Amino acid sequence: MSDRFAAFRALHRPGRPLLLPNAWDHASAAALAAAGHPAIGTTSLGVAAAHGLPDGAAATRRQHLALARLLAPLPVLLTVDVEAGFSDDPAEVAAYVAELAGVGVVGINLEDGRADGRLADRELTAAKVAAVKAAVPGLFVNARTDAWWLGVADPLDEALARGRAYLAAGADGIFTPGVTAPEVVRVLVAELAAPLNLLHQPGGPGLVELGRLGVARISTGSLLFRAALAAAVGLADAIRGGAADPLPDVPSYARVQELSTERPSLG
Repeated sequence: MSDRFAAFRALHRPGRPLLLPNAWDHASAAALAAAGHPAIGTTSLGVAAAHGLPDGAAATRRQHLALARLLAPLPVLLTVDVEAGFSDDPAEVAAYVAELAGVGVVGINLEDGRADGRLADRELTAAKVAAVKAAVPGLFVNARTDAWWLGVADPLDEALARGRAYLAAGADGIFTPGVTAPEVVRVLVAELAAPLNLLHQPGGPGLVELGRLGVARISTGSLLFRAALAAAVGLADAIRGGAADPLPDVPSYARVQELSTERPSLG
């Protein structure tokens, strides 16, 4: 397992960012793996919505573990979005993450946003990070701060303070969704001594530009899931409206069957 931890860590290269697409079920993960993506993450929104549950409310602990078990045999490195750890007890968070690592997960996202729209206590999130690293030292902990997402005052100062606290607790990377301004990215890269993860935002800076700024990882978050929903509804509406061959490049039935039955392992 240690070689897989190392392989995932090595994909985080400032200046040559890893594009981490986020899957929500076996089919989406298998398709992304078959397309050549060396690592994928899960999307907490996609997993929650697929089960009729709310995101960010600690409601999908069981579903994420079940999905991790399902995806583990795929030839891809897997990191899981565990929201805020599904508990405010650092020991419980660590035990849960150890279960994920036990089935082959190499990384997690651990966030400090709360369901009530506030940031969690900084020391509590740092304690969760420390507990996870003590339980699974090789696991890549991507500590996410929602300073921009939740619209706090002085988000840059807040993110820097939280990022430093999480790194001191053992985090391996810092994730700051909502950041797009190049001048802010430069400060984060310069001030935080760890790989910086940003969220891809349509209309914002692309992979190459963010790479030039020193970003090490770019996630798609829930975008692929939401795009799939839009494509499905759009196709249904087009067929209802009489459109001829409105989406010719969908994978065939046979190809999806292959993705569902061929499950080689990384070993």
